[in-house]
Amino acid sequence: MALTKEQKEQIVAKYVEKFSKSQALILADYRGMTVANLTSLRSRLRESGNSFLVVKNTLARIALERAGKPVPSDVFTGPVAIGLCYGEIAPVAKAFNEAAQDTKLLTLRGAILGSRLVDAEGTKQLANMPPREVVLGEVLGRLQSPLSSLVSVLAGPLRGLAYVLQARSDQLAAAG
Repeated sequence: MALTKEQKEQIVAKYVEKFSKSQALILADYRGMTVANLTSLRSRLRESGNSFLVVKNTLARIALERAGKPVPSDVFTGPVAIGLCYGEIAPVAKAFNEAAQDTKLLTLRGAILGSRLVDAEGTKQLANMPPREVVLGEVLGRLQSPLSSLVSVLAGPLRGLAYVLQARSDQLAAAG
């Protein structure tokens, strides 16, 4: 059954809203996947606060343009599913990548990160990124290391003076 112009506009408006809220869009071909596979992927994404959307290609292209996102020309052929990242990007990319490895049916086509297009290989690399907390911990550790070394270097002469004064105090106590 063909969609009316009004129905198409409603779908585009819904897509624009979702695409605008999303920090990244993971694009994939889901051809051949079973309903159980798709349901599993959807629920996994929902657990991490993200979502999954099967789109109509022409309407998705229009919505991407209206949302101010780049439109990859080679991606929108055949069935396309989009993972919407409302928080961290890595869990969505990881869920798609694992579904691709498990089912051998899902094919990553790329991603849209803000206003940048990422190819399929770059999307797989996104899946291997550590969680945000781990990255922040590593950055904090790298910032803290030189500072603690500086504090140790600056405290060295004061510590030496304290040892000399303590030794002199012990000498005077032993003599007197």
